[in-house]
Amino acid sequence: MSVARVTELSATNANSIEDAINEAVNRATKTLRGVQGAWVKDMNVLIDNGNIVGYKVNVAITFVLEDAQDIG
Repeated sequence: MSVARVTELSATNANSIEDAINEAVNRATKTLRGVQGAWVKDMNVLIDNGNIVGYKVNVAITFVLEDAQDIG
């Protein structure tokens, strides 16, 4: 049996929504072990002076918790 945890991240990118999602997932996998999935909860565009200047996503990252005997 496994137990998972969900944590939320926000990421921005100047190029695209997809790049912002990749940034969030890449950052999560640098810190968290057992990342199994991501749910894009929210997508936004950042606007300055009438122009799109960036893309922002809020992502829920799911990762499996390790058993105590697995740590070490």
